[in-house]
Amino acid sequence: MSYDGFVTHSVVHELNGKILGGKIDKIYQPESDEIIISVRTFDGNYRLLLSASASNARVHLTTSKRENPMTPPMLCMLMRKHLLGGKIIGIEQVDFDRIIKIDIECYNELGDLGVKSIISEIMGRHSNIIFIDENNKILDSAKHVDFTVSAVRQILPGFVYQLPPKQEKMSPKEFSLLDFTNDFTKEDKDILLDKFLLGKIMGLSPLIAREIVYRFSNHTKIAKREIDDYKFAATVDLFLKDIVSDKYSPCLVLEKDTGKPMYFSCVELTQYKNVAEINILDSISEIIDKYYLTRASQERMKQKSANILKLVHNNIDRCTKKLVMHRENLEKAKNRDKYKICGDLLTANMYRVKFGMDEVCVENYYDNNSELKIKLDPNISPSQNAQKYYKKYNKAKVTEKYAEEQIVGAEEELEYLETVQESILKAESPRDLSEIKEELAEQGYISNTASKKKKKTQKSMPMKFISSDGYEILVGRNNKQNDEVTIRMSYSTDIWLHTKNIPGSHTLIRTNGSGEAPDSTILEAAQLAAYYSKAKNSAQVPVDYTQIKNVKKPNGAKPGFVIYEKNNTVYVTPKLFEKVTE
Repeated sequence: MSYDGFVTHSVVHELNGKILGGKIDKIYQPESDEIIISVRTFDGNYRLLLSASASNARVHLTTSKRENPMTPPMLCMLMRKHLLGGKIIGIEQVDFDRIIKIDIECYNELGDLGVKSIISEIMGRHSNIIFIDENNKILDSAKHVDFTVSAVRQILPGFVYQLPPKQEKMSPKEFSLLDFTNDFTKEDKDILLDKFLLGKIMGLSPLIAREIVYRFSNHTKIAKREIDDYKFAATVDLFLKDIVSDKYSPCLVLEKDTGKPMYFSCVELTQYKNVAEINILDSISEIIDKYYLTRASQERMKQKSANILKLVHNNIDRCTKKLVMHRENLEKAKNRDKYKICGDLLTANMYRVKFGMDEVCVENYYDNNSELKIKLDPNISPSQNAQKYYKKYNKAKVTEKYAEEQIVGAEEELEYLETVQESILKAESPRDLSEIKEELAEQGYISNTASKKKKKTQKSMPMKFISSDGYEILVGRNNKQNDEVTIRMSYSTDIWLHTKNIPGSHTLIRTNGSGEAPDSTILEAAQLAAYYSKAKNSAQVPVDYTQIKNVKKPNGAKPGFVIYEKNNTVYVTPKLFEKVTE
């Protein structure tokens, strides 16, 4: 991972320069494994983020703001009780590992001055945020680890905190050219240099190991037998001395075509200079913040939406299977007239049918008296055989009517579920997901007993954009918001847009009573409607638009469902514009 011991060292150096001596002003816990501490210093206010996420664990200063739960979790309340108003008196890295210890001087319940610490362990799925007192006793942690999880080291309130088992590697602060060279000569000649470095130096990641090798040879994959031992040892020594003496070049590597963040480090990653865009900034926190700005939030939303998305997927599968079944039944029912014909012909030719016959040939007066062979049940009478065909006819007739009703209902439900699915995929915050859950509870897809116990949260607002001509454009985030945009927030002269026969957001252009908007504004609104739809990744997406007065919501219709008329259609390629407000 990019966040290695070297990055940790540079983060600690930056934190010591910016927040050491600062006072803790506020503490938040937006996620179960994430703490944000607001620190007030003489130079200004800073926000320190500590994350123990399994895939995005990190510590750094951040400028982004997060939505916090209505009721703070236990760890957050405990930290507030002990640490608010406290002074940060120490920030250190433990053994050049991905462990940061922050010491806070604060008053206890008796008014005595003491020191409590927050330890952030950045170790993949074993990452944790641990709050301890001056006696190393654990007060609480983001993740509780009992003996069922780890027999070596338990992290539980009341236990004495112990550091993770120390790795048998050489610390960059204690690097010795002689020891390194002696170890190097003992290794297999075919070992790759980056693999050797990973096994010998503390805090080193594969990314930095490859960087050291690249700076030495202009290649990332090279074996020991191909190089001079002493020259390589000198290169490693020079690289580590820069790190130990806090000489950094915080670097963010971006894909050339998309601008998507690929890697980051506290040193310039020269190995990517010919294949990617490299940004060098002064602050390692700014680099990390930019890297995780979208990555972490997307990962969070993916985790939070997994269960509800699975529920919707299951219901979509159910509707799809239901449609297949009823369409097959409908197709079979279309041939029901043949049963009536057989019944009529048997009744007309009853004198020719004898008990025990398994078939009879009769003239079909419905088809120019052509010969028709009718199969019979030899165990029942001729009249019973005729009645049997009539029953099949009536059953098929009822089946056709029932299948048609079920198909209409299943198609409407499927259309609704697809809009919900699209809303989940484009949800940007836990509040968006909460509103979708409420909607599904109201529609009977999930139990609403749990939601009744929860306190009501502030209702989110539709996304707002301003067109190049200065017209306000509103876009719904989910079905309930779509109803808000279309039914409650609109005027009859506003222009309404929606992708044609494709699940997506309701989009509204405010015309300020004129009933008209420039073509360029309609085009931009249509591009937004296409972007916030299932056809987001397509081209030439059809988008219908009409005045709001032509849009109606049928009584009893599901959230987000409307009918409209007198519309025009424009074909656009989806495009996202900058939002004005959330």
